[in-house]
Amino acid sequence: MGLALALAAAMLPGAAPAQRMAPRLEARTLDRLPLPLPAPYDSGRDARRDIDAALAGAKKSGKPLLLDFGANWCVDCRVLAGVLALPEMRGWVARNFVLVQIDIGMFDRNLDLPRRFGAASLEAVPAILVIDPRTGKIRNRDDILGLGDARIMQPQEMADWLARWTR
Repeated sequence: MGLALALAAAMLPGAAPAQRMAPRLEARTLDRLPLPLPAPYDSGRDARRDIDAALAGAKKSGKPLLLDFGANWCVDCRVLAGVLALPEMRGWVARNFVLVQIDIGMFDRNLDLPRRFGAASLEAVPAILVIDPRTGKIRNRDDILGLGDARIMQPQEMADWLARWTR
């Protein structure tokens, strides 16, 4: 029934295209997460340069910029990274966002970067900023910690949360 309602909603005037709807993930998706969990936050990367390049790509493609602030010591960050690495999620994210994963170290690295987009300082991770490619403004200003409890969330909840910000 939920899928039928989602499809009907997608056909309403002004609704997002069906490709932007969250992919349907199996109920036992957590069992399919890669082990060990991915450790995608690279302390050797130049986050400013990565964001600048991604923002240029986002403007060109019209896709929102998805900034994932996290750390490899953070279990929630690594669970989120595992869900993003699932084949059905990886393709969907690539079609709908320009993703940059940013290492915050031990809360001693890249903490000034959210302010560039008008966000307050980071107090927890994972912190997700969805940046509108046209305006450079944060779409989810009041919900940057929406995936902060990734370890207790179902993968479908994470996919649905991300889908809210594609529009």
